[in-house]
Amino acid sequence: MPPHPEAPWSVDDILRAPLPELLQAAAALRDRGHGPLMTYSRKVFVPLTHLCRDVCHYCTFARSPRQAQAPYLSIDQVLDIARAGEKAGCAEALFTLGDKPELRYPAAREALDAMGYDSTIDYLAAACEAVLRETSLLPHVNPGVMSPRELARLREVSVSQGMMLESLSQRLCEKGQAHHGSPDKDPVTRLAVLRSAGELQIPFTTGILIGIGETREERLEALVAIRDLHAEFGHVQEVIVQNFRAKAGTKWALRAEPGLDDMLWTVAAARLLLGPDMNLQAPPNLMPHEYPRLVAAGINDWGGISPVTPDHVNPEAPWPQIRALRERTAAAGKTLVERTAIYPGHALSMEQWVDPRLRPVLRRHIDAQGLARTDAWSPGMAGVPVPVLAHAPGTVSAPVREAIATAQGGSPLAADDIVTLLSAHGPDLHAVCEAADRLRQAVSGDTVRYVVTRNINYTNVCRHRCTFCAFSKGRGHEDLRGPAYDLPLEEVARRTREAWARGATEVCMQGGIHPGYTGETYLAFVRAVKEAVPEMHVHAFSPLEVTHGAQTLGLGVDAYLARLRDAGLGSLPGTAAEILSDDVRAQICPDKLDSAQWLRVIKAAHAAGLKTTSTTMFGHVERLEHVARHLISLRALQARTGGITEFVPLPFVHMEAPVYRKGLARRGPTYREAVLMHAVARLALHPHIPNIQVSWVKLGPDGARAALQAGANDLGGTLMNESISRAAGTEHGQEMGPATLDALAESIGRRPRQRTTLYSDAPVHRVDASYRANELEAVRLTPAGRRPNQLIHPIHQPSCA
Repeated sequence: MPPHPEAPWSVDDILRAPLPELLQAAAALRDRGHGPLMTYSRKVFVPLTHLCRDVCHYCTFARSPRQAQAPYLSIDQVLDIARAGEKAGCAEALFTLGDKPELRYPAAREALDAMGYDSTIDYLAAACEAVLRETSLLPHVNPGVMSPRELARLREVSVSQGMMLESLSQRLCEKGQAHHGSPDKDPVTRLAVLRSAGELQIPFTTGILIGIGETREERLEALVAIRDLHAEFGHVQEVIVQNFRAKAGTKWALRAEPGLDDMLWTVAAARLLLGPDMNLQAPPNLMPHEYPRLVAAGINDWGGISPVTPDHVNPEAPWPQIRALRERTAAAGKTLVERTAIYPGHALSMEQWVDPRLRPVLRRHIDAQGLARTDAWSPGMAGVPVPVLAHAPGTVSAPVREAIATAQGGSPLAADDIVTLLSAHGPDLHAVCEAADRLRQAVSGDTVRYVVTRNINYTNVCRHRCTFCAFSKGRGHEDLRGPAYDLPLEEVARRTREAWARGATEVCMQGGIHPGYTGETYLAFVRAVKEAVPEMHVHAFSPLEVTHGAQTLGLGVDAYLARLRDAGLGSLPGTAAEILSDDVRAQICPDKLDSAQWLRVIKAAHAAGLKTTSTTMFGHVERLEHVARHLISLRALQARTGGITEFVPLPFVHMEAPVYRKGLARRGPTYREAVLMHAVARLALHPHIPNIQVSWVKLGPDGARAALQAGANDLGGTLMNESISRAAGTEHGQEMGPATLDALAESIGRRPRQRTTLYSDAPVHRVDASYRANELEAVRLTPAGRRPNQLIHPIHQPSCA
């Protein structure tokens, strides 16, 4: 009898069980750990040298100096290969080479001396440095046996390393066996390398080679050794089960290859021994007609596939075309997704596993799941082709189906359910978007709403140091988006009157936390608007500004909100939320309100009769579980108060953000993530928050259309002088007029309608005025420090943050 489904399989269990039981159990275990995804790396193969001191009887990669054109590729040749790979969309440069050829061949030693390197490993490190310096590729190195010093040196220039264990059988080193005359294939030596890699916290690829004379028991022995080292250090990112292929020109050219059942047995055994989370690979080019069977045996990765270079280790076996690989993976019931040279789990924990110098490069390559970014799109970028989220055939996974059904029924989604939805690819992605759009149709019909509004950002001086913010300025930041400024009340009133003349029903006021502002300052801003245009709705002040104003007057937040309301404040923007997870806030806004404080201010606003919006900013340093907790926090608050009018996902615009410029953040969400966030928000916040808004200024018109077709029902505002996203680097403009927003909605068969801040229909006279708007006058920015003193608290003089 096989063990209980939740119990680990032992070696004896595996040896006794029939193959069908092994395959069934292995596939189930793989699905538990990896769901519907099958990964691969788009790589370029860089054979730095074909010389090797070992003489494995099955190998065609190793050559003698007479057979090789030169002992080593030159750095220029390395870069030519790398650039070709970069042009073809590769993310990985896989360096493969023989073991220590300078210990066997004088030609190798002489070549290294002539280039000024002590060893092949030193030259490899230089080649990796050149690739990092001259291209965007991430090096992965596979140079065979390495000392701890060599491993540490290569850790500085590669995101991952590898060495096949192959086998632990000492018999294979005896005369007449596969590894005779190959000192680097000594099992004790290779196990020592695996241990050293763990001690040095190097993401490591290893595996076994089957069909070279080992027994099944010996295969399992090797897999158990890998498992135990990984249990100790957590460093094994991938285990490869590779089948021996007989190659012409080798001593084993006529040796029988392992059969399909033998390969399937070994793959299944590896999965059962290594567990659900291990990444298990079988190279697709070595059994090109058996994709479904290999998937059914428990693999979750196809390894590196090169659109540029051949498999230099198995030159007789061409790589599959990536399109064909995707189609055949789908036929096997899985969705193909791209990773980098370092697997997602280790990439997301790069502070532990990756050298500090390489982390900025890696962050530019990955998404929130640690998978590879596969296009040039980022929020705020105009002129970059919008990726196509093409419908992918296939079966929707059970966890996604169940989460969708829960959300559609109005029951709250658990954090794990939300993460599952945010992780959707292929058929799952389209199922989530379609379900969200159906729910949008049921809740709000085909109407797309927006408000004619003007943004008034009264100062960009701020005492806080949010690492994502390119808006706040001091005298040392003019190189980004202009000098520090501080608007007088007269300019606030002028902009309000101009907005009213152009059909606005709302002014949205926010700014930096100026160290000279007090609660009276914010009250004065509200009064200036209401005195200029009594009918104008004042949508103003984030929870951070409310807290700052209350503190400077010695008031509680409740009392200060009442004063703001009585002065004419109509509602609050639920900004400054970023991610409601304090470990993330510690990285991006350490001196802002914490999550609980932000939620308390929003709750207090609702208690004071003030509606609020709600937001999140995503695509920087957060992980999917952080986003899930954020959505759950908003949903719980809304269920208690009912005061949130809409949810606005705000994709991180990276271009000018300090945290990105320092290499500490991703370059915003991917297009898939940006669209999917709107869909998941619709499902996760239903039925409590009925309106999901898209930020056209961040996603652009094409992205806005896609979000409207994935659960969003609101286009936000016309904006007039949007400056915060503009400062961050967005290229999508500072205003989108009513006619343009109407056309955007109508282009997907929706009915546009102007609304007020609180989701009533806009008055007819306001709508008419909005279509007859004149061009905006040039804005007037008063340099910081020159505002009238009556608005400045006497203790705090104006200064630049």
